Amino acid sequence: MKSEHLNIIIADDHPLFRNALRQALATTFTHTQWFEADSADALQVLLDNAEISYDVVLLDLQMPGSHGYSTLIHLRSHYPDLPVVVISAHEDNTTISRAIHYGSAGFIPKSSSMNTLASALDAVLLGDIWLPDGVELQAVSDDGTDQVASKLSQLTPQQYKVLQMFAEGLLNKQIAYDLGVSEATIKAHATAIFRKLAVRNRTQAVITLQQLEMEKAELV
Repeated sequence: MKSEHLNIIIADDHPLFRNALRQALATTFTHTQWFEADSADALQVLLDNAEISYDVVLLDLQMPGSHGYSTLIHLRSHYPDLPVVVISAHEDNTTISRAIHYGSAGFIPKSSSMNTLASALDAVLLGDIWLPDGVELQAVSDDGTDQVASKLSQLTPQQYKVLQMFAEGLLNKQIAYDLGVSEATIKAHATAIFRKLAVRNRTQAVITLQQLEMEKAELV
């Protein structure tokens, strides 16, 4: 696997960490083109490039535009063949269990050594699921958070983007301008979002999205 040409996305909002990660892995994965995203929006821009086939996404759960597990859930729903590995400073069993439950192919704590990180990535690229030593996955309860995750997975990429912009407090007019579409299109997206999330308005939609924040996600 290490000798093959790879396209790897590092999605993390800390440039120093992205740089350190890329440099550390470059010594092991020598035939690799690296792509970087500092937000959920920047990650989507990369994924929209149909000319590039990516091999794996290294995903931080808490970068701008992400609400805990929301980006992971979105990726697994719309890019099921693209492995996603969570790299997070949150290293508790609750977070790890949720991430694997929502489709992560592995969970690498940011405190891991670079040798461990390289071994973990190699295992995932070979089709394995990688977990830190000593981690025992817990059963995830079928609770409100899990129900929200199921609803969120039904949103199209554009609807997910609009929902993210709702969470940023942007008005329909601003969103339409930023996305280069009409206000009527944004209203149509909003209607579809409300229906899929089973809510009545923007405020309820944002509150629903926020339920996926990691501190909200409790296990039984």
